[in-house]
Amino acid sequence: MFGVGLLGGLLSRWLDVGLLAGAGFVLGCVLAAFATRPADLLTIAVSPPLIFLAATIATVFLTTLGDGSLLRGVAVGVLAALAATAPGLFLGTALVLVIGAPRGLIANVRELRGKLAGSRLFEKEENEDPVRWDESPAATRERPRLPHGDVD
Repeated sequence: MFGVGLLGGLLSRWLDVGLLAGAGFVLGCVLAAFATRPADLLTIAVSPPLIFLAATIATVFLTTLGDGSLLRGVAVGVLAALAATAPGLFLGTALVLVIGAPRGLIANVRELRGKLAGSRLFEKEENEDPVRWDESPAATRERPRLPHGDVD
């Protein structure tokens, strides 16, 4: 995903064709979704935004070297590239989910949810509301006598 996205981004900057960056990333997402083992589909399903950001930063850094202020060039270039190629990010992420679902992604999510439920993350707390408004303290238990009389 990173390699094809980086190649598409570099070709996009060098040839001045903005569509190549998004298309390269989408192609990388599709290839990764088909090439990944079913057990690893959950990892690949949540990775596209991070990989997209890393490929965009690498692309802008490599193409900005030697153009004056590197920090300013990278900052402006990354923001402009992210804005221009956001549809490619959304499409690539959606395709990873669509391709991964029949390959076992849904089973992986169920398995993860089962493991997390075992650690009580998704279970309802027994003592969720410690205050019981329908029960008065006097009705549930008798007030103990203090040793010094009736004074609290």
